Amino acid sequence: MDPGVAAPASDAAAGPQHGAAFILKKALLSALVALVLFSLMIGVRTEAGPEGKLIYWTRFGDLALLVGLVFVGSIAMELVRRWIGPLGLTERMPEGVSQVGATLQRVLVPALLIFTVLIPVIFYDQRYILDLGILVLTYVMLGWGLNIVVGLAGLLDLGYVAFYAVGAYSYALLATTFGLSFWVCLPLAGILASFWGVLLGFPVLRLKGDYLAIVTLAFGEIIRLVLLNWQDLTGGPNGISGIPRPSFFGIPLTPGDDGLAAMLGIEFSPTHRVVFLFYVILALALLTNWATIRLRRLPIGRAWEALREDEIACRALGINTTTTKLTAFALGAMFGGFAGAFFATRQGFISPESFSFQESALVLAIVVLGGMGSQLGVALAALVMIGGFELFRGFDQYRMLVFGLAMVMLMIWRPRGLIGHRAPSVYLERRAAISAELVKEGHG
Repeated sequence: MDPGVAAPASDAAAGPQHGAAFILKKALLSALVALVLFSLMIGVRTEAGPEGKLIYWTRFGDLALLVGLVFVGSIAMELVRRWIGPLGLTERMPEGVSQVGATLQRVLVPALLIFTVLIPVIFYDQRYILDLGILVLTYVMLGWGLNIVVGLAGLLDLGYVAFYAVGAYSYALLATTFGLSFWVCLPLAGILASFWGVLLGFPVLRLKGDYLAIVTLAFGEIIRLVLLNWQDLTGGPNGISGIPRPSFFGIPLTPGDDGLAAMLGIEFSPTHRVVFLFYVILALALLTNWATIRLRRLPIGRAWEALREDEIACRALGINTTTTKLTAFALGAMFGGFAGAFFATRQGFISPESFSFQESALVLAIVVLGGMGSQLGVALAALVMIGGFELFRGFDQYRMLVFGLAMVMLMIWRPRGLIGHRAPSVYLERRAAISAELVKEGHG
């Protein structure tokens, strides 16, 4: 029998099993699961009332709406999947589509950079947007720093917040104890955080996978507990207050006669300091991005990527995996220390509560959802996640539910992240040219 004739018959036989009844059954099953999960989260709410009595109320209307959305969404997803399948879009992208995506990235990066630079100009009178921009850029910098460890070197680090905390406390202690300025303490905070990154790297040289994740998670908790209990040095749960603000090359941003506004002959405004902090964190984030891109093109960057793909093959090629891992931890920790120093000078007060495991999980989620190894993807993920939290701030009861649902959908449709494509750091253009010359000469 001709295989070309047998295939349609087989498809026709399998068709009824995956027809309307199958789609409806799958949608009903999804709705049932949603009903069970949402019944306690949405359908019934409880609170502690007066005299210890439990007060509860029901929201069956909201529960029915969510279950209905899951039912309709399941049908829509199945129809879209069947529509995409015959087009072959689930397989490897055509070269034209890939080129369009690359061109879009080349246009999107300068556009985002120009818009970011102009944010203080466009939204000068909107303090909330400026503060939100500073927060987003801080997490962009943290994501790019962790991207060196997780995205490039392939080392799962769940304790990245420890380096963030070391940088913050280093700047706070140096500035309040010795009276050093922000610009002097900034490199010192990065160096100290890098030192702790090397200390973490030595015990985990032989670990990978789940074991590496457990040890790094424990390291982050150890740092937090040390900060919480070493009250003579860190202030314990009371934290450190009165942290000095940064100056503009030694000129304070204050309303006095020696302030920057008085020297420029303009009226002082508290927004000047916010704008200055915005450009400081923007410069630090761009420095992190530039250093990461440059390091990827160096032998150490290629060693990170080789380690990520296959550690055994990497060792067989003669690459020193010990040095490779230690440099990844050290450089990633250094940029985390820079971000921590900025966080301390922006807040003016730090405490161990600001450096919990949730911060590490959030930064890791930004790296994974953006696309491990993708600089643009990490920036977009930080914007979406931090900005998304703010958009749903008025929906406290649904914010985490929507956030979790969005991550699940993203992992289904974009399992490699928002920007899953990683441009190679080395192109074999010379080798291709030599091969073409050999073919022309008849040696191929």
